[in-house]
Amino acid sequence: MCGITGVMYFEDREPTEASLKQMTDVIVHRGPNDEGFWTENRIGLGFRRLSVIDIKEGHQPLANEDETVWIIFNGEIYNYKELRTMLKERGHIFRTQSDTEVIVHLYEEFGEDCVKHMRGMFGFVIWDRKKKQLFGARDHFGIKPFYYHVSDRQFLFGSEIKSLLAAEGMNRLIHTDSLLNYLTFQYVPEPHTMFQGIYKLPPAHSVTITFEGKMTLHKYWDPMFEPEEKPFDYYVEQIREGLKESVKLHMVSDVERGCFLSSGIDSTAIATHMRNIEPIRTFSVGFDGANNETPIAAQTAATLGTEHYDKIITQDDFFATMPKAIWHQDEPVADPSAIALYHVAQLAREHVTVVLSGEGADELFGGYRIYREPQSLKPLDGLPPSVKRMLNRFARILPSGVKGRNYVLRGTTPLEERFLGNAKIFSEDMKAEVLRLDSEMLRAYKNPVQIAGDYYNKTKHLDPVSRMQYIDMNLWMPGDILMKADKMTMAHSLELRVPFLDKELFEVARRIPAKYRIANGTTKYIFRKAMEGIIPDPILNRPKLGFPVPLRDWMKGAMGDMVMDQIKTSGIEDYIDIEAVEKMLHKHRIGQGDYARRLWTLYIFALWHKTFMEELPKRVLTAY
Repeated sequence: MCGITGVMYFEDREPTEASLKQMTDVIVHRGPNDEGFWTENRIGLGFRRLSVIDIKEGHQPLANEDETVWIIFNGEIYNYKELRTMLKERGHIFRTQSDTEVIVHLYEEFGEDCVKHMRGMFGFVIWDRKKKQLFGARDHFGIKPFYYHVSDRQFLFGSEIKSLLAAEGMNRLIHTDSLLNYLTFQYVPEPHTMFQGIYKLPPAHSVTITFEGKMTLHKYWDPMFEPEEKPFDYYVEQIREGLKESVKLHMVSDVERGCFLSSGIDSTAIATHMRNIEPIRTFSVGFDGANNETPIAAQTAATLGTEHYDKIITQDDFFATMPKAIWHQDEPVADPSAIALYHVAQLAREHVTVVLSGEGADELFGGYRIYREPQSLKPLDGLPPSVKRMLNRFARILPSGVKGRNYVLRGTTPLEERFLGNAKIFSEDMKAEVLRLDSEMLRAYKNPVQIAGDYYNKTKHLDPVSRMQYIDMNLWMPGDILMKADKMTMAHSLELRVPFLDKELFEVARRIPAKYRIANGTTKYIFRKAMEGIIPDPILNRPKLGFPVPLRDWMKGAMGDMVMDQIKTSGIEDYIDIEAVEKMLHKHRIGQGDYARRLWTLYIFALWHKTFMEELPKRVLTAY
C-alpha cells in the first residue's frame, strides 16, 4: 500500500523534485518506508511506499527494461503470480518479485486493456514514452482512491486531495452542488469532490491524457447484477469456494497480517478462513452501553482461537480524534463509524501491517435491512397509479408519528425516488430550511434523485432488490464505505484488504437470484446458509450492528453544545443558517424528533471547512 502523486504540464516547463516532494510529504502516512521521484520533460511522478510485498526490491517509480514505460502504483494485485508466469511465457523479463513490475509488463502486452486482467485493488499511473501519454486507472470497486485536477496548464493526480492542494497554483473553493448532495448522501458522490475542479476517477475507470491536454475517460467494467436461475445449493457451494479462495489470495504479503472482528457474520467468516490457514490476531472496538460489540467479538475470537485485542472508545477519545480524522478524510464524510474505524486501525497497527476486513459483503449478498422493503411493500404494488398518488398526498398531510403513515408514504413513492442509497440525511425541503443559498440554486443543481437516476436507468430490467444493490455498489460503497476504509487505515500506515470485493467472487454474487439473497425476511440469506458449518452457529443470524455510535444520546448532553459551538465558529455562516441549526438541536433535546444525524452531518462539514478552508496552508501542507 502506498501513495502516488504527479503532474503533466501542458506548457514548456519541467517539474522539480522539490515540487513533487512537497506533494508527497503530506501523504507520508501512506508510505513511511520509502519515497521516490522521477521527472522527464513535462512529466513528474512522486511516490511514498509502505513495504508489504518484495520489501527489498519494490522501489518506485519503476520502469521496464528500456525505460519506455514508467509506473507509480498504489494497491495490491492478488493474481500477480499467475500473471507473471503468463507474461514470462510470452517473453517478458522480470528484475523484481513485485506486483508493480507485473503491471508494467501487462501494459506492454495488453495496453489499456491490462486492467481487465488484474484482480486486486489499485490506483496507478503509467507514463508511456512512445505514445507520449499518461494512462491511469482505478480498481473495479473503488477500493483505492484516485483524485485528479485538469486545467489548460496541467493535469495533477494523487491518492489524496491534499497532495493536489500542495501543488503550485491550486485554488481552494467549495463546489456548491457537492455540498447540496453531501447533505443528502453524507458523502460527495463520484465523480465530484467538495473542491471545485478536483475530481475522483470513478471505480472501474481509466484515464488517458496527452501533452495537448486531451483527456479521455473509459469505463472498463460494470458491477451489474445478472441473476440466473440455478439450484440454491449450487450457489451455496460457489460462495463457499469463492470466499475461501479470495481470503487465501488476500493473505499474500511479506509482513504480519490480522483481521478486524466485529460481532457479525462478515468479519467472522473472514477471520475463520484466515485462522484455518495460520494463527492470526484480531481487533475490535466498542462504546460503553447497550450496543457494545466487544464482548461478543471477544467470545468469537476465543472460539476461533485468535490472539485478540480490543478497546473501548470513550466520548473524550471520540472527539479528540475528530481533527485528525477530518484531515485524513480530505472530504467531509458524515459516517460516525469512520471514527471507530480510525481507532481500531490505530489498535491494529501496533501489532500488524496488513488487516483483512468485511466491507462489501452487504452490497454483494443483500445484507442491509432496507433491502427487505420491496417484499414488505408488495401489498401496495398492485394499486392503480391514480390510487397511489391519492394515498401519497393523504399520507403527506398526516402528522409525523401517525401509525402507518411512513408505510403508505414509502409504498406509494417510486423506488427511484425513495431509495437513494443507504444514507439519506436531509430531504430537499430540509435543505431549504437550513441552507443560506439562493433558491434557484436549490432548484437547478443535479440533485440526489437525478444522480441515482443515472444508475436506475440502467437497471429497468432488474428486480427491486438488485436495483437497490446496484445503487449502493455505485454510490454508497465507494463514496462512504471504501473511502473511510482507505483513509482511516492509511492514517496509521495500515493496509486494509477486502476479500468480499474480489471480481471473481462478484461474478458469483451477481448471478444469484434476489429470492436467494433476501428470503423469509432474512437478509444475506444464501450467504448465511453458505457459512453454516464454517462459522459458529450463534453468529449466523445475529443482526448487523457495524460500529454503532451512540450519537442520539451524546447529542442531548455536553456533546450537543460542543457540536453547536463548532458550527457557530467555523465560518460556514455563508452556507448554513445557524439559527435553524440551534432550533434543530433544541428539538432533539426536548424529544421533538431525532436530529442527531443531521446535526452530525453539519458538524462534520464545519470541521472540514475549518481544516481545509480556514487553516490553510498551515494544517493541510503539514503531515498530521
